[in-house]
Amino acid sequence: MTTSIAPPTYPVHVDADLDPGLSRGLWLVKWLLAIPHYVVLAFLWLGFAVLSVMAFFAILFTGRYPRAMFDFNVGVMRWSWRVSYYCYTLGTDRYPPFTLAEVPDYPAHLSVDYPERLSRGLVLVKWWLLAIPHFLIIALFVGGVAYGVGGAGDKTWISISLLGVLVLVAGVVLLFTGRYPQQVFDLVLGINRWVLRVAGYVSLMTDQYPPFRLDMGGHEPHAAVLPPVDPAAGTPPPTPPPTASPAMSQYARPGGPGTPGGRSGWTAGRVVSAVVGSLLVLMGLAFAGAGGTLALIGATERDDGFLMTPTTALDSDTFAITSEDAKVDTEGAPSWVPSMWLGEVRIRARADTGEPLFVGVAATSDVEGYLGDVSRDTLSEFRAGHAVLDTTDGGAPATGPTDQTFWVAQATGTDATLTWDLRDGDWTVVLMREDGTSGVSADVSTGAELPVVNAVIAVLFVLAGLTLLAGALLIAVPVRNASRRE
Repeated sequence: MTTSIAPPTYPVHVDADLDPGLSRGLWLVKWLLAIPHYVVLAFLWLGFAVLSVMAFFAILFTGRYPRAMFDFNVGVMRWSWRVSYYCYTLGTDRYPPFTLAEVPDYPAHLSVDYPERLSRGLVLVKWWLLAIPHFLIIALFVGGVAYGVGGAGDKTWISISLLGVLVLVAGVVLLFTGRYPQQVFDLVLGINRWVLRVAGYVSLMTDQYPPFRLDMGGHEPHAAVLPPVDPAAGTPPPTPPPTASPAMSQYARPGGPGTPGGRSGWTAGRVVSAVVGSLLVLMGLAFAGAGGTLALIGATERDDGFLMTPTTALDSDTFAITSEDAKVDTEGAPSWVPSMWLGEVRIRARADTGEPLFVGVAATSDVEGYLGDVSRDTLSEFRAGHAVLDTTDGGAPATGPTDQTFWVAQATGTDATLTWDLRDGDWTVVLMREDGTSGVSADVSTGAELPVVNAVIAVLFVLAGLTLLAGALLIAVPVRNASRRE
């Protein structure tokens, strides 16, 4: 006497029926017809990500996956599978419905058995560490293998996906014969079933490790004990009358497995609320991250209260290096506005040759009067971390820079540090040797106090708090209402 046992079922159920009368050419434009679904799914997957993080902490502290969050995330996976089956697997010409719920008469189905309890410790590692072997296999199935085409110095890399090749073969055969090869369909469904099982596992929906098994065909095998066979008799006992397939009977009621009572509490309004809430949560995290980054920079990168730029080497054989005309115009605002935003400005120049330097700021008209006929370089831009200097031919200055009286701020020495209270006007910064001779070489950095940064940090943290609170409410309310299951 022998008994045959089918493989045990996995909590993630993936089933599909191949439409018998597929259009030969519709698959060429299905990706275009599915664009509305892509747009909706982009937002739904944002909600999926946020709710998965929330579920992670819920499982970690309570050992339970909140049921409403579970149903939402399963619905997103179900919606994505239907769209994939339509425009990528090519198994149906029926346009996918816009719903998270199970649609019993649609040819593609996905459901996940709801786990009453989940391991608190396993949730820390199963979504990344334990799933690595499956990630490697899926990468071969879906990501493909890269091949180099062309010469060694001019090689183009092409990635070939097993799943993509199979679907392409099916599409070409369908185009010329009107038939989808059944064996190709079975293999494509097996690969998709493997991928979706792993997706359910890494999404924390089950603790049962995905099998390393390619269950091919439109319907997955279900655990069943077949009639015993008596070798002496040579024939098996009569087969019992057929019953409804478990693969399909579970979809006979609206909602499918995992939705007691057959109805999901996720109405369209609740889905929109959860998605908008997820977007606000992500925005709040972005605001908080930006505020935290600015606060960290302000606390660790200030030099005597100034935020300074990296040092740039300036080297010229002329008599001076000048900045371009810097125009400060607050357009009728109070004179204290530049100081409020920037505070004091600092310019630091360290001599490379040991010769004392001069750094000064003056009105552009005064600088032009002093250096108009003098050989000098003008700093025009920074390119790839290097200063770009434009040279103006001329002679030597009549007097040294320290003899002039028009400077609004100046500093001298081998480590000349100029501090200036910015105000309206047209200004030019001049770097020379203190004695006015040719050959200017220095490492220069600039910066400002930027008191406005503190205000920006405060605003960012306030915005972060408000958006996180609003997002949490927009998620919590529909999750709570969906848990009631109308």
